[in-house]
Amino acid sequence: MKLDGKKIAILIAPRGTEEPEFSQPKAAVEQAGGTVTVISLEAGEAQSVNNDLDPGKTFKVDKAIDAVSASEFDGLIIPGGSVGADKLRGSKAVVAFVRDFFAAGKPVAAICHAPWTLVEADVVKGRTLTSFPTLQTDIRNAGGTWVDQEVVVDQGLVTSRDPGDLPAFCAKLIEEFCEGKHAEQAASV
Repeated sequence: MKLDGKKIAILIAPRGTEEPEFSQPKAAVEQAGGTVTVISLEAGEAQSVNNDLDPGKTFKVDKAIDAVSASEFDGLIIPGGSVGADKLRGSKAVVAFVRDFFAAGKPVAAICHAPWTLVEADVVKGRTLTSFPTLQTDIRNAGGTWVDQEVVVDQGLVTSRDPGDLPAFCAKLIEEFCEGKHAEQAASV
């Protein structure tokens, strides 16, 4: 599957996003021919982490969240990492950006702790998804159905549990990004 001409946004939090959950989906999109824009809370660079505690690589931020709109992109990737996910869901601009993807029916991929941002954006009601197991109560309380599966796709929303699921997660997000807009997804937000 090819993503030629597709523009994909990927979020990264300063000092908190799990490195493989950022770098592997980004590489998968680029290898499939898509263009990736790295977005964070502010411009400059963002350091990733490994296992939430160990410093990871530093990545260049292409644009600050205040300088982008969901209308510029064909899909969104939200990596996990408990600290990073917590920082992202604490940003009103990030939450609005995520909500706008759902309102437009565009595909979104979220792994590990990233569904916290989906809960904060109030877009999980009536959906089936997975996440890191400790988020299942949050997802259920937000009206979603949590399942323990490697990868789940629900109306353009791709979710996975942890870095061990990255091969399946990356394959499914490429598939969903190739398919593009989901009219039924937009109608349900």
